[in-house]
Amino acid sequence: MADTERQDRTESATPKRLEDARRDGRIPRSRDLTAAAVMLTAGIALKVVGDSVARQLSGMMSSALTITRDRIFDEGAMARAFGELSSMALYAVAPVLLLTLVAALGAPLALGGWSFSGKSLAPDFSRLSPLSGLQRMLSLRSWVELGKSLGKFAIVGAAGALVLWNNMDQLLGLGSEPIQAAIGHSMAVLGQALIALTAALVLIAAIDVPFQLWQYHQEMRMTRAEVQQENRESDGSPEMKGKIRALQREMAERRMMDDVPKADVIVVNPTHYAVALRYDEKTMRAPTVVAKGMDLMAARIREVASEHKVPIFEAPPLARALHRHADIGDEIPTGLYVAVAQVLTYIFQLRAATRDRLRPPPKPTIEMPDA
Repeated sequence: MADTERQDRTESATPKRLEDARRDGRIPRSRDLTAAAVMLTAGIALKVVGDSVARQLSGMMSSALTITRDRIFDEGAMARAFGELSSMALYAVAPVLLLTLVAALGAPLALGGWSFSGKSLAPDFSRLSPLSGLQRMLSLRSWVELGKSLGKFAIVGAAGALVLWNNMDQLLGLGSEPIQAAIGHSMAVLGQALIALTAALVLIAAIDVPFQLWQYHQEMRMTRAEVQQENRESDGSPEMKGKIRALQREMAERRMMDDVPKADVIVVNPTHYAVALRYDEKTMRAPTVVAKGMDLMAARIREVASEHKVPIFEAPPLARALHRHADIGDEIPTGLYVAVAQVLTYIFQLRAATRDRLRPPPKPTIEMPDA
């Protein structure tokens, strides 16, 4: 079942799945990278400041072992000396500790970034099951981890043996040196040994980091069904999106019909097109389309216009051109200025003639621009 499920995961992880995994604390990590960074930093620090740290610690030891007669009979001297020496020791090794702390925090951040998840801290009682533990022990991943551990042991052990062999004369010579010089020299040798051992850890990390990234992305892969389900959850089901679009269309049509009574004229192709225009010379640069429609919608616009006594002007070529080249809320195209001006002039003259009970003006012949 596990192999079949793994074979079905053919799709790369979506950003949402990666974000959910990060929120749960599942991010790529390499313990070998962290170990190599800490060892390398500690080795460099000891190589650079090891002699100074050794001299400070040696001086502290000499001072602590020098006891005067007054201090022998002072009951609180031991506690005070312990506190002072502890502070001095911490101050002496603080550079090394601080650098190794930065390395321990920086190495994981470089690979998977910062992530804090309370869920990963919650107890998982399923891990207490003996059967689950046995399955994990006998899984392919456990055998791979065992092989990696044995390989790392062999590489680090060989590197350690090589370091000891090359520094054998220096290590044996420490016994014949003065105590101060021997301590400083031993710290330098220790730093050099850590750097050499780190070379082996860097080699291991160079192999482990790509493997951890590959394994993480393999675990995050999804089946096609999971991707489709996530898309439905993110974008909504097609049925829901269809209902939303229908509601939006209905609301837009309702707003458009509310603007029809405010129009100055409805330009129509008697049965197929209807475009409602409005023009206010005080607030508008050019006439604006406030509603338009075809077939049933055009019939509805004509019906509302008739109910509110909005003039209807038949000009089939102009109606088609306006419907095609102007959207609702837009000004009319500049190429149709002359034709629309003829229509509006006629409508305004007709309105004035009706108000003053004069003879209506003749209907103009609309001049359409050349195609």
